[in-house]
Amino acid sequence: MAFTDELWHAIEPIYAEILRHPFLTGLSDGSLSRDSFQFYAVQDALYLREFARGLSIAAARAPRDEWIIMFNEHAAEALRVERVLHEGFFQELGLSPDDVAATPLAPTNVAYTSYLQAVAAREGPLEIVAAVLPCAWSYVEIADRLAGERAHHPVYSEWVGFYLTDEVCGLVGTMREDFDSMAREAHLGPARRRRLAEIFAMSSRLEGAFWEMAYTLDQWPDLRVGSETPIARQPAPASAGAPAQTALTGPDQDC
Repeated sequence: MAFTDELWHAIEPIYAEILRHPFLTGLSDGSLSRDSFQFYAVQDALYLREFARGLSIAAARAPRDEWIIMFNEHAAEALRVERVLHEGFFQELGLSPDDVAATPLAPTNVAYTSYLQAVAAREGPLEIVAAVLPCAWSYVEIADRLAGERAHHPVYSEWVGFYLTDEVCGLVGTMREDFDSMAREAHLGPARRRRLAEIFAMSSRLEGAFWEMAYTLDQWPDLRVGSETPIARQPAPASAGAPAQTALTGPDQDC
């Protein structure tokens, strides 16, 4: 069994809870609110910068030239591929790049990205990959699970389809293969295997917390509904009695 398979097997209970989360069930059946998806999309774009930064730090610490190239390529490819998806969503949401860039990280996003930064600052390339891999890998697994259940929603269905593309699946597959190769060459002892498993599990837990953050619109107290903040920071609440909106273009559009 490959080392990445061992890591995934150990977090299967965490992943099972993630699959049951109402954000993802709502994404699948089309009932997820526009506000929750908007909150997620903006915070995900902000998270992605730290994801790529972690890989770049791994490149800086890599002992071999081919590892330096590999990590930098993974960082650049993640930013390039995901940016296409995010830009399309932000156009639908009416958000400019400046709106997104000016949005503060939500509390859970701070916790998650701070964890990535701590691992990157204190540990080695293998540990950094163990910290970032659960995000990319779990998205592909989630999309694969939702593929046969997704509603005909113009945006949510696109999200699922994006993470099933050959480009995204290939990127995640390459990251796993590279990680397994590095692990074999490192001749990992029991203590380091446990440490890598701990890191992988913690990032997986933080993935679950990220979905909860988006579903509940968890934000700093001064940026919650009622504060004078840009739309990217906190979506406006629906008016009383208004029907739930399940399309990003609003209730007056044929979606």
